[in-house]
Amino acid sequence: MKFMDVHRNMQGISSDDLSAAHEADLAIERDEGVHFERAWADPESGTVYCLSEGPSAEAVQRIHERAGHPADEIHRLTLIV
Repeated sequence: MKFMDVHRNMQGISSDDLSAAHEADLAIERDEGVHFERAWADPESGTVYCLSEGPSAEAVQRIHERAGHPADEIHRLTLIV
């Protein structure tokens, strides 16, 4: 299953910060059978988006929590073009 998660209140996040957060997820993603494919950020609004694949939204959240940046929302993606 594919998921898009949203992290809020990350105003001012830099490219290096985003890369470090993504790498922290990648380092432990296999523990939950998750793969984080890509991340995007808008430093002005403080919103970060992550695209992942995994068995459940809960598995995605557990990885984010362990990496130190829990998601505010996780949405299952059922239609992708």
